[in-house]
Amino acid sequence: MVWGLALVLVVGVLAFAGWVRVAPSDPARWHVTPPVAKDTDRPGGVIRVVAADFAALDRVIRSEPRCTVLAGSVGEGRVTYVLRTALWGFPDYATVEQQGDMLVIWSRLRFGKSDMGVNKARVSRWLAELVRG
Repeated sequence: MVWGLALVLVVGVLAFAGWVRVAPSDPARWHVTPPVAKDTDRPGGVIRVVAADFAALDRVIRSEPRCTVLAGSVGEGRVTYVLRTALWGFPDYATVEQQGDMLVIWSRLRFGKSDMGVNKARVSRWLAELVRG
């Protein structure tokens, strides 16, 4: 009985891990304008508004391990990136949009309700790297 429950638990965890890694990312859902254009901390992410060079920020973001572009380009004025965690491959989505002279960065989780500050730390790291040049 105990072995059967353990097996069901292991299979469930592996199935969830597989789903997290292969779940489709719909650009219509994730490649959208940030909901506000002001610095905002959220339980599942963060929004930052900065005066920065979009192409330079794009290079910083693309240098992240496990980063892919979901949609958009610097030339279009909006890019959405998928950034995955090392162990489980959980996807976070970061959308950067040019709004006038400012960039609005919206980084958020896909699964769950809280990212435990991961997106805020990631965006802060990107901005610090931009300053260092």
